[in-house]
Amino acid sequence: MRSRSRSNVSESRRFSERLEAAIARYHSNAISTVEVLQELIEIAKELRAAQARGEEEGLSEDELAFYDALAENQSAVEVMGNDQLKVIAHELLVQLQGNITVDWAHRENARAKMRVLVKRILRKYGYPPDLQAAAVQTVLAQAEVWSAGWGR
Repeated sequence: MRSRSRSNVSESRRFSERLEAAIARYHSNAISTVEVLQELIEIAKELRAAQARGEEEGLSEDELAFYDALAENQSAVEVMGNDQLKVIAHELLVQLQGNITVDWAHRENARAKMRVLVKRILRKYGYPPDLQAAAVQTVLAQAEVWSAGWGR
């Protein structure tokens, strides 16, 4: 799970919440040790399936991470469809690669430039306006994780 958290913010959040919920249920004696282990095994299986999902969808690992950031809101998926979100994820990745600077996450004017870039791309493809603010924040969080991985 730790390796996925270094590359995909949305998946990391989702799996961390499930893990925390299982541990909380265990601590409150709602489930037994065996049930916690079963839950952990299920989470591990889903992590492996999530890794294979990108290949099935025809997305690189980075594109999948941005796709997940955009698809975090289920109503956006329903309104736009998977194919449109894939196109947006690809364009986000290409545009961010061309415009990102080393210290963008620490300089407010560089962050503002990235925020405008993301908003412009979302508007271009008709991402639902009422969902844009949350999507921009999630995409920027994903971009921070993604750009931090460049040094590895």
